[in-house]
Amino acid sequence: METKQTVKFGEGKISGIISIFLGLMSFLGVFCFKYPEWLTTPEFREIYTGESMKILLTAIIIASLFFAVVSFMLSKKKKFALIGIVFCIATIFLGGFDVDPRAVGEVKYHLGLDWLLLDLFLMAVIFVPIEMVFPKRKEQKTFHEEWRTDLVYFVVSHLLVQFFGVITQKPATLFFGWIGLSGLHETVQSLPFIVELLFAFFITDLFQYWTHRFFHNHSFLWRFHSIHHSTENMDWLAGSRTHFVDIFVTRSMAFVPLYIFGFSTITFNVYVIFMAIHAVLIHSNTRINFGFIKYIFATPQYHHWHHCKNPNHYGKNFATIFPFIDKIFGTYYLPKNEWPEDTGLLEADYPKGYLKQAIYPFTKSPFDNDLKMEEYSKR
Repeated sequence: METKQTVKFGEGKISGIISIFLGLMSFLGVFCFKYPEWLTTPEFREIYTGESMKILLTAIIIASLFFAVVSFMLSKKKKFALIGIVFCIATIFLGGFDVDPRAVGEVKYHLGLDWLLLDLFLMAVIFVPIEMVFPKRKEQKTFHEEWRTDLVYFVVSHLLVQFFGVITQKPATLFFGWIGLSGLHETVQSLPFIVELLFAFFITDLFQYWTHRFFHNHSFLWRFHSIHHSTENMDWLAGSRTHFVDIFVTRSMAFVPLYIFGFSTITFNVYVIFMAIHAVLIHSNTRINFGFIKYIFATPQYHHWHHCKNPNHYGKNFATIFPFIDKIFGTYYLPKNEWPEDTGLLEADYPKGYLKQAIYPFTKSPFDNDLKMEEYSKR
């Protein structure tokens, strides 16, 4: 793939890539309408309507065709335009302009294809332009050497949303399900919405802070969490690179306070949406420093220091939302407008690719000697 400097407007490459992306989105989206019981998420279907998704699907098909035509007219090499057109034709052939947003029956198991497509579409629309216009690392490629690995992580975590949802709720329901918490739930839900929401942010961030710190300070858990730190190309997809064991433990610890305090449905939904966007933001390749807001909420600069490769800055900025939690426990680091020189791990031979990284923690310790183990315990 080309670097950002060589991909120029007016050559047809950008419009061709957009056409392929939108064409693929629409092609997979048709299957969500055809098999909603198996490919859509019941909880997520409550947020949108079938008719609104039909309108969005039609708009995406038309947009994909438009960008394919633009690419075909501007580019000397027509392959991107032709691939986009093929996806559009296939989508239309499958009934993309005439899908039926019918009632959905209940099934025991399902994949979260709708959640994957909508989240991927929205995050790409929001963050790809930001990274192109306001990049922190201008030399970093849009399609760097490991972007496919991060995309696989993104796809797996979204498609298996039911699986991860069920297993991460188990610890909370198992240990606290027998306690009568209805009174506490009513008290919390009677709070003003903004107070309840900020309380949800704080209590979950506090639990995740110590879970996150625990992963860094214990060698066995660091085997799993090191995968998240292995990326040397911080961008909007980098936050998705998380081992499934890491996902299970971290999300479980976030779910415990949500279950105990019984936050309202709207608070829970806002929390989920905020975290989905915020997690992408803090890993993104953007130089925007957000002014005074960076001292209130975690920002890319703040979180990039957490991923810093320099051992002198290990063990900082564990909080996901509120930097003041790091201040309370002595792990805060935000040097004005400075950014880390690079991110990633010191190991030159760290495994590449989703499958190799998935099995790596079970087969080999990342500590070759006591010195390295001591070094990583400070992260």
